[in-house]
Amino acid sequence: MDDRSLTALGLAEAPRDRPLSYPGAWPRESGLLDGDRLLPLDRLVHPDRTPVLAVGSNACPGQLRHKMDEYGITSPIPMVRVRVTGIGVGVSAHVSRLGYVSASPFGSPGAVQELFLTWLDAEQLAIVDASEGVPLEQGNFRRAWLPSPEVGFRLEDGETLTGAYVYVNRRGVLHNGTPEPRPHPGQRELITELLLKSARLRELFGVTPEEFCARARADVRLCERGTRLLAEEKLVTASGLERYVGRPRPAQHPQQTGSPGTGESL
Repeated sequence: MDDRSLTALGLAEAPRDRPLSYPGAWPRESGLLDGDRLLPLDRLVHPDRTPVLAVGSNACPGQLRHKMDEYGITSPIPMVRVRVTGIGVGVSAHVSRLGYVSASPFGSPGAVQELFLTWLDAEQLAIVDASEGVPLEQGNFRRAWLPSPEVGFRLEDGETLTGAYVYVNRRGVLHNGTPEPRPHPGQRELITELLLKSARLRELFGVTPEEFCARARADVRLCERGTRLLAEEKLVTASGLERYVGRPRPAQHPQQTGSPGTGESL
């Protein structure tokens, strides 16, 4: 077996096929997703592409490859590890038609996350935008530019970016009984907790995570009812990132990076 294949690396499985595995397996290091292989990268910054931060299954090569395969896209995608300061990874305030409750970013000054940047060409960006509902008036997500230094982006080699895009949930994120967003604990734990706390959710989706996923995958209208119920039960709060939606990307390209104090760029 090819030791760079997604199967050999344990990265081939897509959460869309096994919802309870969400957000799926992430790579241990930066790499170039090329078909069903994850190859070494020769550079971390790609000036001809758009940097999009992945906080959920878009950092799973199996899921990302599945999205591209649906449209016959075979061009490689650089996936770069990045240390992000200023956001947390929370819970989207909607039930996905793929059978899970996805991750969504929220503003969290001082918080540090190890995440992935996907550097997308125009065709790839349009596909990922569509998968997140960006073109739709009632779609789940909006793509927003997060500028530095309000949000910090530091690559593995110490270089910093002037910003990156992220998908912000249009409906907000879930909380834990306080005004603050809650972190995403993992799919099974999250669904178990939601079902235990809400009799109305159990009526819709059953009493186990397996039942929840199976029913959600089978019925888009049921997902919509579940999404409304999250708001009706007052489980939803703002992400704090709404203010970035609709802001124009600055003229200076985010690829202009440099080590602190050097002024050098890649």
